[in-house]
Amino acid sequence: MKYLALLLVSLLGLKPALTQPIRFAFVTDTHVGAPATAADDLQRTVNDINAQADLDFAVFTGDVTDFGSEEEFQIAKQILDGLNKKWYIFPGNHDTKWSENGCNSFRKVFGAERFSFTFGKYRFIGCGSGPNMRMSPGLVAREDVLWLRTEVEKLKGSDQPVIFMNHYPLDESLENWYLLIDELKKTNVQAAFCGHGHANRELNFEGIPGTMGRSNLRAKDQVGGYNIVTMQNDTMTFAERTPGLATKTVWRTIVLENHHFSQQPAKSYPRPDYSMNEQYASVKPVWAKQDSSDIGAGIVESDGFCIYPNTSGQIVALSTADGAVRWRFATGGKVYSTPAIRKNRVVVASTDGTIYCLDKRSGTLLWKQETGQPIVASPVMDRNTVFIGSSEGKFRALSLADGSVRWTFTGVKGFVESVPVVDKKRVYFGSWGSSLYALNRKTGDSVWRWTNGKMRNFSPAACVPVLVKNRLFIQTPDRTVTAIDAETGKEIWKASQHKGFESMGVSEDRSLIYVKCMQDSVWAIPTNSANGQGAWFVNCQYGYEISPGPLTERDRLIYVPTDEGALYVIDRQNRKLVWSHKLSNAMLNRVWPLKNRRVLVTTMDGKIALLSNPVSGRRP
Repeated sequence: MKYLALLLVSLLGLKPALTQPIRFAFVTDTHVGAPATAADDLQRTVNDINAQADLDFAVFTGDVTDFGSEEEFQIAKQILDGLNKKWYIFPGNHDTKWSENGCNSFRKVFGAERFSFTFGKYRFIGCGSGPNMRMSPGLVAREDVLWLRTEVEKLKGSDQPVIFMNHYPLDESLENWYLLIDELKKTNVQAAFCGHGHANRELNFEGIPGTMGRSNLRAKDQVGGYNIVTMQNDTMTFAERTPGLATKTVWRTIVLENHHFSQQPAKSYPRPDYSMNEQYASVKPVWAKQDSSDIGAGIVESDGFCIYPNTSGQIVALSTADGAVRWRFATGGKVYSTPAIRKNRVVVASTDGTIYCLDKRSGTLLWKQETGQPIVASPVMDRNTVFIGSSEGKFRALSLADGSVRWTFTGVKGFVESVPVVDKKRVYFGSWGSSLYALNRKTGDSVWRWTNGKMRNFSPAACVPVLVKNRLFIQTPDRTVTAIDAETGKEIWKASQHKGFESMGVSEDRSLIYVKCMQDSVWAIPTNSANGQGAWFVNCQYGYEISPGPLTERDRLIYVPTDEGALYVIDRQNRKLVWSHKLSNAMLNRVWPLKNRRVLVTTMDGKIALLSNPVSGRRP
């Protein structure tokens, strides 16, 4: 019968019956919140999708909002709830980098932050990518990498074709791209989607056909747009859709096939370069560990205990000597707050809305103060007072003894992310409301407020301020360093020639501030400078650099963390790079130098290590 049917088709000139097509909307980079037309663009797209009965579902591949705020999430969710068909979604870097809720609310609002489902014969797998809370190149969270591995394991022994989606392209713009590709190549992966670049582009990810979709924003046009994807007879096509008007001609066609990656001979593809560890071979980890979660805050040390938080919501104490776990304390939310230690008390905040005080030796809870809102800021302790900001427009002073509130300032614009600084009269901190505040340390009354008058993305919020005598120094993402009179809030000078982003530090003797430039170099500026002119610089050759990790000096060695997991160390006296060591390909957090040329380091992808250089850091 089969051959007879084929003969009839041939004799009668009939075409073979086509398989049922799969058609779906591919929407990305909606950026609700900015510009002002973004919500209207998304609403128009939702209405257009609803009007097309032959669309099976819709996918939204990140940067759903512009700033990751609660208000933006709620606006986007309200619009998307109007869809009359199934939709799937995950976050992008704009949803997570400036997250006042500490990357918790996306899942709460939208129900998930990753997806996997089968439609027709295809398995669709998608997850978002940060950076989470810290400015750096893209990074898929450690939890999502492990989740992808479980999804791949489920497909073991199966030839089910896979379509993968992420916000970033699967290339070097994503710090751990290779981990995802190596997992996907264990499956019958046939295509990969991404957003982020705001334009339709044909891509190739080590043999995996890739496609970047245009942003849903209208930009300079009257109407925004998205893509309609059609899958039929092992062919995938992309056609841009102008909502309410027309579907343009197909601009991208992919033949869907099994590439048999596991059976192909090994090819040489770009991978992270660790050759600096051979160049400075004397630098070795005394011990190193891998957490199962991301680490988005610094590590601190006291009396043989080194303590760090993770995004599983744990505070973890390790033995400084050998890295053995001494205790763990679980909070109810992800933690992006660097702990503060005074004597035997550790204070840290969680995105569960609680400030915790723990016993350093045992991890026992001594007290907690619930605020009701997520906290991504870090505390500072001065004498018997804890100072800390929050995500609810408040800044608090608490008693170190019992956590009771001494005062609350309620006038913060935006949310607080960084560490405050304190002197005898005032406490200073920045916010993601383009503002820097000085409050009376005893009463919490406002003394002055400084603003650079720029959009929120340029706020003095991620930089750890430096206070020397009566001068407060900050570095903001508009590539400027500003010196401010701590008494009056008036600018003393502003310098832009160093082109730093958010990372700076101060020398041990308080005579210099260090500015990490966005390209290769670290500048030293005298703290008594009249105009911000640099005294000297060192070219570390770290390349393009945007991470906010502060620079730290100990024993005349300047420690410079970078966004690709490498630590650079400068000899202040000789003004030369003396060693560097690469621990990971993800951002280094704030480091903690110890005596005897040892330093504690953590990375955003969950690595912890104690590095040592027994030969004084000199290049061999």
